[in-house]
Amino acid sequence: MRNILEIRDLQVHYGGIEAVRGISLDVPEGEIVTLIGANGAGKSSTLRAIAGLVKPSAGKISFLDEDITGMDSSLIVSKGITLVPEGRRIFPDMTVLENLKIGAYLRKDDLTEDLNWVFDLFPRLKERSWQAGGTLSGGEQQMLAMGRALMSKPRILLLDEPSMGLSPLFVGEIFKIIEDVSKAGTTVLLVEQNAKKALSIADRGYVLETGRVVKTGKASDLLNDDSIKKAYLGE
Repeated sequence: MRNILEIRDLQVHYGGIEAVRGISLDVPEGEIVTLIGANGAGKSSTLRAIAGLVKPSAGKISFLDEDITGMDSSLIVSKGITLVPEGRRIFPDMTVLENLKIGAYLRKDDLTEDLNWVFDLFPRLKERSWQAGGTLSGGEQQMLAMGRALMSKPRILLLDEPSMGLSPLFVGEIFKIIEDVSKAGTTVLLVEQNAKKALSIADRGYVLETGRVVKTGKASDLLNDDSIKKAYLGE
């Protein structure tokens, strides 16, 4: 299976702070790959660099064998890479339907089929399609943020802490939907504090500490690794 995304020796600085210190990783097409680690490990900075929201200070990011390092974020979206940022960042005064359509702002084709698919994935959004996004619950806003991202028809979906602040019921729903999105053919790169949940649905994982990859492998192997259990799974 070919890699849809390859990162080599990525470095990201914020002023004098080195957030990412030479990370290398591969994301095979069609898989769910997760990055786990403590706060400040460099996970979100890695996603932001891929999405073009921060400029890497060194290293290379390749998408389908094309060098996209430092490319403008709107161009990166047009190539098929979409980020669902931490904190959701929906448009609170716009309706659910308007938020979803904004996700397709680069598209010129008919949106009906993809809107129906998003509503099938997220029935709550269909029920609330004329409701202002800001009136939704936290879990529903996360669903809206994911649905909006999917409306751009991404080849790879970058998810930054999708379960943060959600009730256990919504957490289960969100992870089930991530699996459904993957099965429908979208590659997923997932950053998640809930390491146990992330590794339970992922194909492979990378463990980050202080801006470096310290361990990688099949997600099932990491889930059963004693050092990972102790450090990240609360066991």
